[in-house]
Amino acid sequence: MTPSDTAEPAPAPDVPALLDRAVGALGGSPRQGQREMAAEVARAIEDGRHLLVQAGTGTGKSLGYLVPAVRHAVTEGERVVVSTATLALQRQVITRDLPLVADAVAPALPRPPQVALLKGWHNYLCRHKITGGYPTDDATLFDLPPDPGPGEGAAAEQHPASARGGDAGSDRLADHVRRLHAWAEETDTGDRDDLVPGVPDRAWRQVSVTSLECLGQRCPVFDECFAEQARGTAREADVVVTNHAMLGIAASGNQHVLPEHDVLVVDEAHELADRITSAATVDLAAGTVEHAARLARRHGGRTTDDLDAAAQGLAQVLASVPAERYPQGLPESLHTAVSAVRDAARGLLAELRPEPGAEPDAGIRMAQSAVQQLFDVAERMAAEDTSDDVLWCSRPPADAPWGDGVGRLHAAPLAVAGLISSQLLAERTGILTSATLTLGGSFDPLARSLGLAASTGTEDDAWRGIDVGSPFDYRSQGICYVAKHLPAPGREPTTDAQLDEIAGLIEAAGGRTLGLFSSRRAATAAAEAMRERLDVPVLCQGDDQLPSLVAEFARDPATCLFGTLSLWQGVDVPGDACRLVLIDRVPFPRPDDPVKAARARAVEQAGGNGFMQVAATHAALLLAQGAGRLIRSQDDRGVVAILDPRLVTARYGSFLTRSLPDFWRTTDQHLVRGALRRLDT
Repeated sequence: MTPSDTAEPAPAPDVPALLDRAVGALGGSPRQGQREMAAEVARAIEDGRHLLVQAGTGTGKSLGYLVPAVRHAVTEGERVVVSTATLALQRQVITRDLPLVADAVAPALPRPPQVALLKGWHNYLCRHKITGGYPTDDATLFDLPPDPGPGEGAAAEQHPASARGGDAGSDRLADHVRRLHAWAEETDTGDRDDLVPGVPDRAWRQVSVTSLECLGQRCPVFDECFAEQARGTAREADVVVTNHAMLGIAASGNQHVLPEHDVLVVDEAHELADRITSAATVDLAAGTVEHAARLARRHGGRTTDDLDAAAQGLAQVLASVPAERYPQGLPESLHTAVSAVRDAARGLLAELRPEPGAEPDAGIRMAQSAVQQLFDVAERMAAEDTSDDVLWCSRPPADAPWGDGVGRLHAAPLAVAGLISSQLLAERTGILTSATLTLGGSFDPLARSLGLAASTGTEDDAWRGIDVGSPFDYRSQGICYVAKHLPAPGREPTTDAQLDEIAGLIEAAGGRTLGLFSSRRAATAAAEAMRERLDVPVLCQGDDQLPSLVAEFARDPATCLFGTLSLWQGVDVPGDACRLVLIDRVPFPRPDDPVKAARARAVEQAGGNGFMQVAATHAALLLAQGAGRLIRSQDDRGVVAILDPRLVTARYGSFLTRSLPDFWRTTDQHLVRGALRRLDT
């Protein structure tokens, strides 16, 4: 499996000693939680027993798992795969933490560790496409309108616009593509993230292909393929760093996307189930069908009368059905329309199949890819038994800035726990870590979402959970204030009483506020109200690109930043800039969220409490992540203010509060404002 497969295992170096080497190389100091974590990870790998590790902010958890992982991979010849949820952490691991560990521990190991980074196929530049080997799907490449800007395409989250280069209103697509052609002559990796500044998604699509579109070994430049080179390097590496999106592909049954491995380390494990759900969720609209038909005509040279008729039929039905969930499968009209799409796609696939021995044709490959994906989605939605899926129709309002009112069908897995346990954790040891793994004081809710049975607290369990704590003293560094006197939140985005509370708290803090809201409407309404009432700068998500807003918030202590879900996780602003974290309400999922509603119903039908296992667990996780934005270093002080009295009045409130850091808690408004004023002096 790895370069040392045939070598005799060398005596394992001492994990604490190796950790000391790594920490010393980083210029850090020993941390008890980190040492405990490294020892427990090594023990779990040796015993072959899954481990859930909650490691609070400041623990240094990446070294806590990388040191024993590298040691095991080199001395035992068993590859380790490390996965992260976010691009930021992936970069940190592959560009800083893992190289540092590898260099630091290499002298004490039988040989230097080999490491690799592995991403999805479309993240790599395609040499064949950039030299004209693939036709373009755009009518006239250099005559396209300006780039639509941030948020376009599925890659927007991993490649935010501010990091992708230029002003969307002035930089034309052609300029980006010319730059990519020049970069292709210089790059050694073809990795999109090595291009700084980056380019918009539309430009990147002109020089990349998906795995289905790739010609594989029949490609004339296969030996120079960046994606294949990355996979070859991964097959020879001891430790491979990837992301949860790749785990999602593997969990869906495509195990070949990852090299063989014996240990899987999942960082940011609290996000794994949602990422697997996203990877396994598909949608279907008339435009999707029309796009596949167009590629088949343009690049495959085939007539598409049947598929065109199926697209029109689907469009007509989608125009007449309401936006709703289909717990019993698609209604008859939709089932008939989707079945017609499936059958037409099946017939077109047969026509697109090349003759034996024919030269590879990139255009036909593109057409095949689009039609194959269409067929797979339609077949899944029109299946006789769809009980494992959640099916629904969505329709954005006609006046929404992000939609045209056209209906769209969706299918998402009802549960992913089985996929995770059978496809990702079976036959290997899983190390799952995050700053937030215990909810309501227990590992069981997260373990259940990962397909691990509830703990019995015995050695017979397939997993064990440990909390190695945090170097921070939350009770002396922070206050958790619940505004018990406020009315429970209703349907309105904000209330006058809530705005009065927000204004009083911000005034006491002298700005320095991160406002976390449950909706964009609420964040915008609060920001506009505070700009009128207070003499401090108030930024709001949507005013600029998020990284720019966070940077401005960190730079000026008087500034406030309001936003929604993107700010609840990942914002790291230590110091005086953030003394107050405002949370407007308990972040339950929307009542009309089709996947959460279906999962809650399934729990109830099995005799469980759907609200607690789905809605309350979702809220507890987000609350813990949001409250975690306050204390980011040992010098930080401040207040988390939750403007929802249900945290202390509702029966489920204790479950939620047990999920938060161990702050000193109060409902006394005057005490909290006094504390904030003292911090501002």
